[in-house]
Amino acid sequence: MTTPMPQPTFRIENIVATVILDQDIDIDSLEAELPNHVYKPEQFPGIIFRVDKPRATALIFRSGKMVVTGTKSISQLIEAVKRIIKTIDRILTRYGSGIRGKPRVQVQNIVAGGDLHAYVNLEKAAYYLEDTMYEPEQFPGLIYRMRDPRVVLLIFSSGKMVITGAKEESEVESAVRNVADKLYKTGCIVGPREEEEEVE
Repeated sequence: MTTPMPQPTFRIENIVATVILDQDIDIDSLEAELPNHVYKPEQFPGIIFRVDKPRATALIFRSGKMVVTGTKSISQLIEAVKRIIKTIDRILTRYGSGIRGKPRVQVQNIVAGGDLHAYVNLEKAAYYLEDTMYEPEQFPGLIYRMRDPRVVLLIFSSGKMVITGAKEESEVESAVRNVADKLYKTGCIVGPREEEEEVE
């Protein structure tokens, strides 16, 4: 009798997005009143601005471009962008130049952790999966470039994974399910892992 294989799981750790405003930003006026920020133009040309709820960091540039990182879902990202824009707009309006038009938000990369809850034979996986790189003397994980969805997975023998390159949350789920399916079908799964207690 075979042991039923555990369901794979995943958790989004970080979303990186660019936010484009079709206008220049008066960084100096912003810097004078923006809370929770760091601005050292001799080291980095943008303002580093942190918001708490949801927790996110924005890099704000004079060109009107921003990079927002740190959120763990698309809904958190949208909420964070709204808060950041609202704060910037409030300050700039006082100086006579508020935010005009709607910001364009583009997700660049979603980074997630995945878990097959089972051990993986990486040598065998490197043989069966296309577009892989496995050089254990250099790096303990197998690098798998999945074509659909287009993401990169780092797979470790413990069954733990790191997924990068997704642009939508659904792509992360799809990638985890696809790789689990392929590894089970090709016999690369060695057996369920004894679950350790999650330490928060």
